[in-house]
Amino acid sequence: MSHAQKPHLKVILLGNSGAGKSSFMNQYVNRRFTNLYRATIGADFFTKDITVDDRPVSLQIWDTAGTERFQSLGGALYRGAHCCLLVFDVTSAASFAALDSWRREFMVQADPPDPQRFPFVVVGNKTDLDNREVTGKRAQDWCAELGAEYFEVSAKEDIDVDKPFLSAVRAALHYFKDYSSETPGDYFQLASRTPEEKPEGRCVC
Repeated sequence: MSHAQKPHLKVILLGNSGAGKSSFMNQYVNRRFTNLYRATIGADFFTKDITVDDRPVSLQIWDTAGTERFQSLGGALYRGAHCCLLVFDVTSAASFAALDSWRREFMVQADPPDPQRFPFVVVGNKTDLDNREVTGKRAQDWCAELGAEYFEVSAKEDIDVDKPFLSAVRAALHYFKDYSSETPGDYFQLASRTPEEKPEGRCVC
């Protein structure tokens, strides 16, 4: 893929089931939220054309199932990613504690060309709820060790949802310049119409 062309960036969402990854993605892409919980089976994805710092970008966002029985799909889904968003529920200490396992599993299966430089963005979701178990300082301290940016959001109330995606795109662009995949066989990717062309805007794999 030529760097002169509009970059096609692949971003992965990882985290425990129930952390709100699907709601987070759907709020960003479609500005919609539903209280009806449906566990992701395998993976869902959306595409979104955006402009970041005056540069047009085609963003492909993958929402992966947060359950162990679908982790075997990881190798195919993760390869070719340019950034990974680690999502947890601020009202669940267990979902935060699991992030390190998700990160390590991603690095093993994605096998990025430069593991030390691969970008992660950490997202604490459900800040609209009162029964918080993970403080912002605890999350920020962990992110400092990881070298990742940290954001707190509410997918339900659409609070600061754009910020982590903007950070992820900027980090992905830097990574893309040096490590974009040249051969289609290196990673798993599907073509998708944008939400405007396809009302539901999603594929369940």
